[in-house]
Amino acid sequence: MSGIASLSQLRMSFVRWALFTVPSILLLGIASGRLANSGEQNRWYAALVQPDMTPPGWFIGATWTVLYILMGISLAMILNARGARGRGLALSLFTLQLLANLAWSPIFFAAHEMTFSVYWLGLIGVLALATTFAFGRIRSVAAWLLVPYLAWLCVAGSLNYQLDKLNPDAEILAPGEFSTQIDM
Repeated sequence: MSGIASLSQLRMSFVRWALFTVPSILLLGIASGRLANSGEQNRWYAALVQPDMTPPGWFIGATWTVLYILMGISLAMILNARGARGRGLALSLFTLQLLANLAWSPIFFAAHEMTFSVYWLGLIGVLALATTFAFGRIRSVAAWLLVPYLAWLCVAGSLNYQLDKLNPDAEILAPGEFSTQIDM
């Protein structure tokens, strides 16, 4: 028996990685959003003046689901590329950009740091771009799978910037509590 894995063994190794990375990234993304009370059900967010280009909530959720799946597959490709030059750096950059990504929802939806979240999205974009180039040196397909994520970060950055401009006092906006009292 030779020391080199067969094509079938390599494929199964990738599948095992993907079966771990895709659900893990999806669950982390969902957890970040849920913990921050993200989306249209957030009363603070619902009270903001929305830019005309704001997509419906279901579209944003579906988009992030697809992006997290693509990120998980891309990560599995790099994890499966054992011995590849630059793999450690690529994995470190991916981890940093993912942590920054997961922190955005709490920064925006929970802490109401609208202006800071614009800059934070810029940081995520830089880290995601560096990750894409690092992945490209190892597996070009892995890098291409991150391109939709980069595009969406541009859209999200534009939306966040417009929200910040339309709502200059958003950081201090705190809608009143719900009441069971009915005023006549």
